[in-house]
Amino acid sequence: MKKGFILASAMMLSTSMAFAGGLLTNTNQHASFLRNPSRDAVIDIDGVYSNPAGVVFMPEGLHFAFTWQNAKQSRNITTTFAPLAANLNHPGETTREYKGKATAPVIPSLQLAWVKDKWSINGGIAISGGGGKCEFGNGLGLFEVPYSMLIPQGVMANPQLQAIGATYKGYTMDMYMKGRQYYIGTQVGAAYKVLDNLSVAAGVRVSWATCNYTGHVNSINAVVTTPVGDKTVPVQGYDIELNTDQTGFGFTPYVSVDWKINEHWNLAAKYELKTRMRLNNNTSIAHVPDAAKSALAAYDESETPSIKEDIPGTFMAGVQYSPIKTVRVNAGFHWYDDTHATKHADKQKLVKSGTTEITAGAEWDVHPLITVSAGYQRTNYHLSDGFMNDLSFNNSSDLIGCGVRVNVNSRMSVDLGYMTNFYKDRTVVTPNAFGSPYERKDVYSRTNRVFAAGLNYTF
Repeated sequence: MKKGFILASAMMLSTSMAFAGGLLTNTNQHASFLRNPSRDAVIDIDGVYSNPAGVVFMPEGLHFAFTWQNAKQSRNITTTFAPLAANLNHPGETTREYKGKATAPVIPSLQLAWVKDKWSINGGIAISGGGGKCEFGNGLGLFEVPYSMLIPQGVMANPQLQAIGATYKGYTMDMYMKGRQYYIGTQVGAAYKVLDNLSVAAGVRVSWATCNYTGHVNSINAVVTTPVGDKTVPVQGYDIELNTDQTGFGFTPYVSVDWKINEHWNLAAKYELKTRMRLNNNTSIAHVPDAAKSALAAYDESETPSIKEDIPGTFMAGVQYSPIKTVRVNAGFHWYDDTHATKHADKQKLVKSGTTEITAGAEWDVHPLITVSAGYQRTNYHLSDGFMNDLSFNNSSDLIGCGVRVNVNSRMSVDLGYMTNFYKDRTVVTPNAFGSPYERKDVYSRTNRVFAAGLNYTF
């Protein structure tokens, strides 16, 4: 039985969703990102996150921004494994699709910036990391693959069934998994003009983690064929029932610089240090077989009070070129130091190298009242096959965003944006899965569509 609970050791890993950015970093914190994701050298209110040093070049006053986002996302795993054919709800099918869906109707964020002479004091509240939430209504192959082997092994070892010449026909089971992982970031910092065209900034973000993982495997039955007909045999001792909350917080210091070379060119860069994050466990339901208890010890507060889940250090740099006053062209580069962000069970060692991103975009003031914009972001994850599993996988992607800004008056503007990701499917093949003679093939795929509206106001 012990092999069957290899699945349990992964059950509580992060179920990251589809925010923009690295493994645990969300760069999408304002509606302007959706209409043009290349934001590293902009001088605007969303620079509170993307270019803190540049905020000091905004007009004097108190600037306020509120964004509402609506996201629809999916995370699907298509698993091929020969013993799955014995599932009597899908008889003969060796390939199964496990669908994960999530809808986040309200994702809010807030930015504030006070600008006076050579100084700016600024801050914000947003979803700064984590992954979001996802629900797998029909469970995961992570559960079913080992059970598809263990159920016949355990049932057919019954001497009474052997005595009557019973043969194994198949199994049925009920599976469910839901995960939620949010890091709520509260940021405060200051920027200062060292020269009329050169500024620096520093600050800190406090990330508050709130996570929950709920799942079960139950109603497990084997069906055997006997001389007098088929017989349903309840499988005892295999049920799993889990409900775990994880909470924690960490501090992210950052520094930033912005150089306005002239009226056409602006350069900016930002570095964020690694965030040491420890998540405290609180398991309210923990019904698992004895054989699985050691595998789940890392998620039991009585055994392991906290787990490691660091947010990687990041470096971001960008350039903005304005050939004429009404047009701005942007490009940027991001690097996430994933290999040095400590994870539970040293999972960071399964990362080949840090995540990289390139961005490009443009904005055009077609009228004093209207700005149109569009942009592109390429995210490349460098993950080994061993890093990928049903509950924690990331796919490289191409992001396209577009939108408009409506200048209602000299003090107020409204941003409307839409973005979608085009993810690259990832295939992982595991020969002799769980010590069996069978190959397991998993194809990981994702979709993501987000709409946002934002209000900006200067007092």
